[in-house]
Amino acid sequence: METFSHLEDKLASLPAQPGVYLMKDRAGTVLYVGKAISLRSRVRSYFQAGADQPIKTQVLVSKVADLDYLITATEKEALILESNLIKKHKPRYNVNLKDDKHFLYLKFTIKEDYPRLIFVRRVEKDNSLYFGPYASANAVRETIQIIHRLFPIRKCSQRIFKNRIRPCINFQLKRCLAPCCYKVDQEEYNKIVKKVLLFLRGQDRDLITQLIAEMNEESKNLNFERAALIRDEIKAIEKTLEKQKIVSTRFIDQDVISYFRKGILFEIFILFIRQGRMVGNQSFSFRKVELEDEEVISSFLTQFYGEGKYIPDEVIIPLRLENQNLIEEYFSERKGKKIKIIFPHQGDRKNLLTMAFDNAKLMLENREAQSEKINRAMKKIKESLRLQREPRIIECFDISNLFGKEAVGSMVRFEEGEPLKQKYRHYKIKTVDQADDYGMMYEVIKRRLTRGPEEQDLPDLLIVDGGKGQLQVAGQVMKELGITIDTIGLAKGKLQDFTKGPEKVFLPGRKDPLILSKHSSALHLLQRIRDEAHRFAITFHRKLRAKKQTASPLDSIPGIGPKKKKNLLIYFGSIKKIQHAEKEEISQAPSITAKDAENIYNFFHKV
Repeated sequence: METFSHLEDKLASLPAQPGVYLMKDRAGTVLYVGKAISLRSRVRSYFQAGADQPIKTQVLVSKVADLDYLITATEKEALILESNLIKKHKPRYNVNLKDDKHFLYLKFTIKEDYPRLIFVRRVEKDNSLYFGPYASANAVRETIQIIHRLFPIRKCSQRIFKNRIRPCINFQLKRCLAPCCYKVDQEEYNKIVKKVLLFLRGQDRDLITQLIAEMNEESKNLNFERAALIRDEIKAIEKTLEKQKIVSTRFIDQDVISYFRKGILFEIFILFIRQGRMVGNQSFSFRKVELEDEEVISSFLTQFYGEGKYIPDEVIIPLRLENQNLIEEYFSERKGKKIKIIFPHQGDRKNLLTMAFDNAKLMLENREAQSEKINRAMKKIKESLRLQREPRIIECFDISNLFGKEAVGSMVRFEEGEPLKQKYRHYKIKTVDQADDYGMMYEVIKRRLTRGPEEQDLPDLLIVDGGKGQLQVAGQVMKELGITIDTIGLAKGKLQDFTKGPEKVFLPGRKDPLILSKHSSALHLLQRIRDEAHRFAITFHRKLRAKKQTASPLDSIPGIGPKKKKNLLIYFGSIKKIQHAEKEEISQAPSITAKDAENIYNFFHKV
């Protein structure tokens, strides 16, 4: 990467080659990442005197104090590099799509002797078949459950499949043919695989026609019980497929992308269509978009269909892009087949775009209404609790322990009324070893606030789950650190008969707690944040307890991690049997090397 001392020098030295450029402010923060066929022409166009630039571009240029660039061999390489740099630097003036780890795919391992169906988060070039994406984990699990109920394909992993001695319960339930233990005819199993593929591809007519033929054949051969099972199978498939709406007669995989914009608010909505059936949708909200519509959609495409993401046969978009052919070529290269990016003017595709647009508009309007509701709630919190400023950033602390054991603290962070999960923190209690909630709260808050000033990252409002005692602890920490933050305690109220009472809000310097109306939007927001902190703490506490309960002597042996530990226990059945096994026998367990076997033997025999 080239570096010069002055912006003017860099502009004068730009090459007429394809590449990526990074605009920075005086502090060195990357403001914008862009790509160009010619770096010289593209970048200089921003700084030409008298150029008719949009207001948004003028604002960006006024903040640029430095410039870096990278040349690439082709425009396609620049396209890929731009997407990677946006994800890395998260520039203020780019559209940055967060990593979509929540998308799931169904993977059918058709290259295995007895294929199985699993869900994964990345699409790999491993000759498996992939179906999706699914925005909901529940949708994936429901699909797998339906398939396992209808078709007796194997469910176990390769490791368990190879080491299983007797069939599992799925064989007893007639939901697996148990190829792990019995000789299953490969041709017969492949027939089941073909049915599963027909189901996943939405080819219901072909599947049902095939099943009806099988049912009639079984009935003809007087196998009435088998015929009845196939009949029930047909009914279950028909009922399942009724839920999926046919929206296209093309019977190919399509993603339909549209958007709705209101100033700097931008909502993108995607319809996922597989083999003509609507299988799901997803929306993406961007709050401060300064770019033109075309650049937003272009950047979104390259980020959304990044490495490991499924690319359908057609991507339908709401406007023509300048680099549309380039993106299409890049997607086709990755897919290994021709991919079409289409901007339709009429017909079925245009109707699908209209549907996506209507949904994008509705989603943005709903988010605006929710945002307004949160704004009113924050104003109400400021007014009711007499805070210094509106609590745009709120952090809440909670402690979870069982008689002081496996004690943990949690901190959750909400910005503009929404959870910011990348800022959530767990704390293992280090300085308190008995049931002392105040001591634990002191440790957790101090650990958080000690680094706050240095990172210039402090909340507008700090909430502690508890009453006066916890509130005083927070005040003590801030006094020691010389920090001033609005702080409250939020405690669940109880009546004299131990039934649930009104929530109590404790304020510094006030003897009696404040009782907000149970219908107050301010109280609802505070409760939501406190309950999230409690959930986060409880989840971590249970995880630590479960980990302790499953601890074994194997955890103390060098080189024996969770996977090898599990393999040993499955192979031998108990710690006692491992303890009395010889080195040669131990080395026979899956994934256990000769060195591992020696370490395990020496550990138990104190060599």
